[in-house]
Amino acid sequence: QVQLVESGGGLVQSGGSLKLSCTAAGFAFSSDWMYWVRQAPGKELEWVSFISGLGHTTVEADSVKGRFTISRDNNKNMVFLQMNSLRSEDTAVYYCARDCLKSAGHFSCRSRGQGTQVTVSS
Repeated sequence: QVQLVESGGGLVQSGGSLKLSCTAAGFAFSSDWMYWVRQAPGKELEWVSFISGLGHTTVEADSVKGRFTISRDNNKNMVFLQMNSLRSEDTAVYYCARDCLKSAGHFSCRSRGQGTQVTVSS
């Protein structure tokens, strides 16, 4: 049974930083690409960043490029998202996820955690 548990969200002022963590269990973690995705109120789920199984490849959405960094520790089955220079538009529930795809213009993930709220005050 896949388990993904996020932590590290909170309230931060614009320009501040947060680091999100996700602990995974129930699957071959080091074999899977892992994603951070987010959903703001009234908006669709959007991908933020993803990382290959061994961590050699990372991709960030244009909206967070240069500000957010994804990483992973396969010894601990954990994935992280370091978020710097936060903006009010980054306010959302952030999810750790796997097995994601975009189809018919919609992004979805087969597995994701319960989410952690990030609120950026301006």
